Amino acid sequence: MLDSARLLFDLQHVSQIVQSISGCLEPRKIAHHLTDALITQFDCVFARLWIVEPDQSALRLIASSGLHTHTDGSFSRVPMGAYKVGKIAQNRIPFLSNQLAAEAWVKDRDWAIANQIQGFAGYPLVANDRVIGVLAAFSTRPMAPEFLEVLQVLCMTATIALDAALQMSQLQITPTSTAPLLPLSDQLAAVLRPIRLMLVGTEHPTAITVTYAFLQAAEQLKQFDCNYCRLSYEPTVIGLDAVLALPPTAGTGGKTWLRSQFASLRTIATWLRGTLDLQLMSDRRTVQLRLALPALPPQGDRVKAPSLLSDREVEVMTLLAQGLRDRDIAQKLYISESTVKFHINNSLPKLQAKNRYQGVYQAAIQGVI
Repeated sequence: MLDSARLLFDLQHVSQIVQSISGCLEPRKIAHHLTDALITQFDCVFARLWIVEPDQSALRLIASSGLHTHTDGSFSRVPMGAYKVGKIAQNRIPFLSNQLAAEAWVKDRDWAIANQIQGFAGYPLVANDRVIGVLAAFSTRPMAPEFLEVLQVLCMTATIALDAALQMSQLQITPTSTAPLLPLSDQLAAVLRPIRLMLVGTEHPTAITVTYAFLQAAEQLKQFDCNYCRLSYEPTVIGLDAVLALPPTAGTGGKTWLRSQFASLRTIATWLRGTLDLQLMSDRRTVQLRLALPALPPQGDRVKAPSLLSDREVEVMTLLAQGLRDRDIAQKLYISESTVKFHINNSLPKLQAKNRYQGVYQAAIQGVI
């Protein structure tokens, strides 16, 4: 049974971790922050992060926390596809085991036994369909299957910062660099070409994470038959509007296909306290997309995303996340159990969730509760 209160607690830790690295453009510093957080916040005893080398042939260890803090040695470079870390990068499949010493792929069983390591979890860092690294954690206690869900949120959001930092380091751009960066519209136009981009409003400097989000959106848009794209600078937000055609591969399940294709972009928008709206038009083949992000969020202050749920639905989902049963929620809110079930069932489609577990998970990462 899902410990929804524990899940919410862990997701709050994830939010704090990700916010603390927002704006950082040093890959090693970001990586060390993540591995340190797995030790201090999630009761892991060992954590490491590898990044994929430019030629895609291997992964290079850049951060290690807990039992070992060195980044040299036998696992400083892991060939793509070798051991579990290399396979996670190659196949993009997260992995969790609570019998590490018994796994056939383990290179040093004696180390696992001597350190009483039971749990292992590894997750690929994927940015815009590119694997950029792997995050791995080890524990002396069994890991709950839901820990992979926590790692998913951590990796999806932290990958934004890490990928942006890696790209900036490749361009040799530092926060103190005097070299002027191109305006956002110029960068988008370069990615979208030959799609024509329209600009509305006066451009002003944007945070690196905001620029990164719009560039990721452009990378996705150029994969579609996009015939309209507009960047607009509004008083409080920067918006990117586009009209695109669904490809034949989308089949008849247009909405489901859209959610899967733009899941990572929606996560980025949620992390930056923005919105991503996708509207399937009446012809069922055309989609209107709008990505809106805060123009210049105050330092240390986040713009709260508008809630998808009514006030009562938020109350019910919050209590559900605390581990209360329907009967307890009903008593606390002075409503009937059937009304509690009604509000939960009404909330799930709004959160794009199939069950209560997913509902609590989505409500937490979207900042609803």
